[in-house]
Amino acid sequence: MMKIQPLGSLARTHTCGQLTVEDAGRDVVLLGWVHRLRDLGSIAFFDIRDRHGVTQVVARDNPEIVAAVQRLRPEYVVAAIGRVERRTPESVNPKLATGEVEVALREVRLLNEARTPPFPIADEGPVSEDTRLKYRYLDLRRARMQRNMILRHRATMTTRQYFDENGFLEIETPMLTKSTPEGARDYLVPSRVHPAEFYALPQSPQIFKQILMIAGLDRYFQIVKCFRDEDLRADRQPEFTQVDLEISFATEDLVFATIEPLMDRLLRLIGREAPHPFLRLPYAEAIAKYGSDKPDLRCGMEISDLSAPFRESSFAAFRSTIEGGGEVRGFVVPGGARYSRRELDDLVEQAKGAGASGLVWARWPEGTVQSSALKAAGEETLRAALGAASCGPGDLLVMSAGLHEPTSTVLGGLRLALARKEGLLNPDSFKFLWVVDFPMFQWDEAEGRYEFMHHPFTSPLESDAALLESDPGHVRARAYDLVLNGSEVAGGSIRIHDQALQRLVFRLLQISDEEARLRFGFFLDALEYGTPPHGGIAVGLDRLVALLCGEPSIRDVIAFPKTAQAVDLMAGAPSTVNPRQLRELHLKVD
Repeated sequence: MMKIQPLGSLARTHTCGQLTVEDAGRDVVLLGWVHRLRDLGSIAFFDIRDRHGVTQVVARDNPEIVAAVQRLRPEYVVAAIGRVERRTPESVNPKLATGEVEVALREVRLLNEARTPPFPIADEGPVSEDTRLKYRYLDLRRARMQRNMILRHRATMTTRQYFDENGFLEIETPMLTKSTPEGARDYLVPSRVHPAEFYALPQSPQIFKQILMIAGLDRYFQIVKCFRDEDLRADRQPEFTQVDLEISFATEDLVFATIEPLMDRLLRLIGREAPHPFLRLPYAEAIAKYGSDKPDLRCGMEISDLSAPFRESSFAAFRSTIEGGGEVRGFVVPGGARYSRRELDDLVEQAKGAGASGLVWARWPEGTVQSSALKAAGEETLRAALGAASCGPGDLLVMSAGLHEPTSTVLGGLRLALARKEGLLNPDSFKFLWVVDFPMFQWDEAEGRYEFMHHPFTSPLESDAALLESDPGHVRARAYDLVLNGSEVAGGSIRIHDQALQRLVFRLLQISDEEARLRFGFFLDALEYGTPPHGGIAVGLDRLVALLCGEPSIRDVIAFPKTAQAVDLMAGAPSTVNPRQLRELHLKVD
C-alpha cells in the first residue's frame, strides 16, 4: 500500500498536454490524475491527465518504481517525475497531442487516493443525467465537459474584449432588488431587518440598464446572472447567464451592427464564420413561411399558401375551409416520395396530434399522381397543387387546411420533425437571422386583457403608434430576436423613453397608475429627468455556448446546473433550514 506524500516544494514544469518531441531529453514534473493504467509485468504504463491533456508515463528497469505504478488506481492524484523520451514509430499515438513522446519515470509521488468513481472518467460512455449531476465534480473531469467549460470561458473573454473595444462599460447591477414581475415568477428573498418585506432576485437587469442610459453612461454591458422561477426545459434553468447591453441613441440598425460582429467572433472560436449582415424576417413572414418565430433556416422546406388550386375544387374539406376564411398550406419534403404508406400514415397521425384537423399528402414519382385525397380532390387539382409548390418527381407534398397561424404552426412542427428524419439539420451549419416587427401585445383569453409580447418597456413602431388606443392588437413593436438554428439566442427592443407613452402602455395592459407607481415608481420618476432614446438586447450565453459546443441541453455548458425539477442533486438544494433562521426572518412554514 502506498503512502500519501506531501507536495512539498515540488512544482509542475509542464502541463499534461504540452510535451512534444522538442522536449525529448528534458527532465519534467507532471501533476495530475491517473487516467488509464496498463500493466505488462516488468513494465507498467499509466496516462496522467490534467485539463490541458494526457501524457503517457512508463516505469521500466526499476522494480520498485514499477511496483509503485502497479499499486496506482484510476483517479489517484500523482506527481510523475522523469525524463521525456521519443516513442518508437510503432508506438506513436496520433490521437494525443503528446502522442510522440512519453515520460520515463524516475519517481512517482502519490498525492491523494480516490474511491472508485460511479462511472468511468476516461471513457465518454452513456451515464444517467441524475448520476452525472450528483457527482458533478467527477463529470466535470471528463474531456467533453472540460472542452465545454473551456469554450465557455473563451466565449466570455472574447465578449468582454469585444465590448471594451467598442466603448462599452461593464457595470454591475443589483442582485437584491425590488420585485417587478416581467412575466415569470420572482425568486423572493425575505429581509431580516424589515419584517414581512422581501427583495427579489432579478429576472433581468432591464430597469437598471435603462436607468444607466438616463444616467448618461451611454454604452453598458454586463455578463450577468438572472433568476426566473418557471417550469424548466432543456434550454431553461432557474438561474442563467446573459450578456446584457444597452445603448443610448440606439436604432435597430445600430444594435444589429453591434451584435453581428460579436457573433462572428464567437463562431470563429470553433472555426466557423457568421457572414453579416444577417437576414431580417418580419414576425408575420416567419410564421407564414416556417410556422415559428424562431425558424431554423438550415433545411429550406418553406411553407406556402396553396389555396388557389382548391378554391373551386371538388374537395369539399379544403374548399369549405377557404370559404370560411382559412387557407390550404403546405411544404415540400425533398426525397419524400420514397416514404412507405405506413410512414405517410404516421405523418397524418403526428399532424393530428399537434392539432391539425388532418393532413393530405401528394406525390408523382413517375408522373402519376398519388395522394391520400386523390379520389376527393381529383388528379387535375392535385397536379396544380404539386406544380404550385414546385414539388419534383422524387419529392413529397404535405398540406393542411385551417386558419393561417395555427395551420402554419402545426406544419412548422412537422417540418422540423421531417428535417431531422431526412438529416437536413447539418450541425456544422450556423444560420443566423433577425426576427423583427413582433406584435406588441397578445390577447390573454383567460384574463380578458392584453399582455405584452416582450416586456412593457418596448416601444411601438412609429408607423403603428397611432393605433395604440384604437386597435392595439395590430400594433407592432420595435422588438427583435436573434435566432440561430431554430433557437432564440438573443432578444431586445428599442425602449420607450417618453413617460406619457409609457403610462399609456401601462393602461392598455390594465396596469393602474397606482400599481405602476407601486411596481415601477422609481423608474417612472427617472424617466422625467431627460431620458435619451435608447435600446438594447440580451444574449443568452448558456444557450449560445450550447449551440457552439453542439450540446442539446444548456445543462452541459453550465458547471453546476439544476435538474428539470430545479434541484441541485450534488449540493442537495433546495432544502429545509434551521427553525432559528426562519424565526430571524419572521417566517413560519405552513
